[in-house]
Amino acid sequence: MPRLPPEHAVWMGPIDSPDQVQTKYGVDEVHYVDEMITVLATAKPPVLHLLSGTNSDSSLRIEPPTFDGMDKFVVETETLHRVLTECRVRKTPLEIEVMRYANRIASEAHIKAMRECRPGMMEYQLESAFLSHCYSAGGCRHAPYTPICASGPNGAVLHYGHAAAPNNRQLQDGDMMLCDMGCEYHGYDSDITVSFPVSGKFTEDQSAVYRAVLDASRAVIASIRPGVKWPDMHGLALRKILEGLKRGGFVQGDVDAMMEKDLGALFMPHGLGHLIGLDTHDVGGYGPGLPERIDRPSYRALRMARELEEGMVVTVEPGCYFNSFLLLPALEDEDLKGFLVKDRIASRLGSGGVRIEDDVVVTADGCENLTDVPREPEDVEAVMAGACWPLKQQKLSK
Repeated sequence: MPRLPPEHAVWMGPIDSPDQVQTKYGVDEVHYVDEMITVLATAKPPVLHLLSGTNSDSSLRIEPPTFDGMDKFVVETETLHRVLTECRVRKTPLEIEVMRYANRIASEAHIKAMRECRPGMMEYQLESAFLSHCYSAGGCRHAPYTPICASGPNGAVLHYGHAAAPNNRQLQDGDMMLCDMGCEYHGYDSDITVSFPVSGKFTEDQSAVYRAVLDASRAVIASIRPGVKWPDMHGLALRKILEGLKRGGFVQGDVDAMMEKDLGALFMPHGLGHLIGLDTHDVGGYGPGLPERIDRPSYRALRMARELEEGMVVTVEPGCYFNSFLLLPALEDEDLKGFLVKDRIASRLGSGGVRIEDDVVVTADGCENLTDVPREPEDVEAVMAGACWPLKQQKLSK
């Protein structure tokens, strides 16, 4: 730890001693940085492991630290990053408990925003309602990522809400709303997406698209267990979405042939989900000794290709979007246009999209869904109309 000057206390409060820091964090030893050479010389480690490596998700690199006298030690920079990454991949029961809390607060906040939603509001007002609840009711001061509050056509923009598009559209009657927001508690993140009609009632087409995504979500969560390959779960989600779109009259033909042609990537151009923990997109998706990224249109956006293991926490976030950038060229593509029902696709361009995202813990024989928000269309409508959640609470109170 740094040796801070006494005047630091004037601006930032009392300065903790090494003993206080040791007690607070439960570590074996705490020393000042300026004591490092003396401590290491006394310990005489055979090898000095330094943290160095590249985050496979962000591509950001951690350079190894340097200090005077480092040349007196045998330095190794390959092991520590790999070991720490794997430690973060599988969560301890205490880590899961913190993430369970972050999910509970974020779930409550999403429900609050859903209930407040009305035509004529601004997207940022729903963002504000969400963030206010996370802080005031849960003590979650920080959001782990910029909130996505996307109405109407903005729902087809995967990372809407950035500085150039700051959740500033007015909600219109007939819009679908896609809210991808989470909170952070003691460094651990939640990442939840809900999709719902601004009017409080699904139209027939909105319900058809929503149901396709919900079927994908349900199928994946029911299939998660240790040993399952994540790309297989992604493929399952794509298949369920295409089956739902076929029922809704948006695509036609053989679903196996659609899968072979990567048609699903037109509607879900992102991966099924990612590891989550101390980062929203947590480390460990790819790396030495792990399966490599699959280079084909339906799979190359996947943030990991490894098998699921007990203790992993992953997001399950299938989505279906009507994005002109992807669909208009496909309507002219000789290999793809035969699968697309042109008038039905055209009727949904500009409507945005649907994403359903839950945070899921892989258990010994299945999984636990940490997220608790209404998902069935009738439940979404009931909660938006003021019903309690879970709905059984309201039934018990009557």
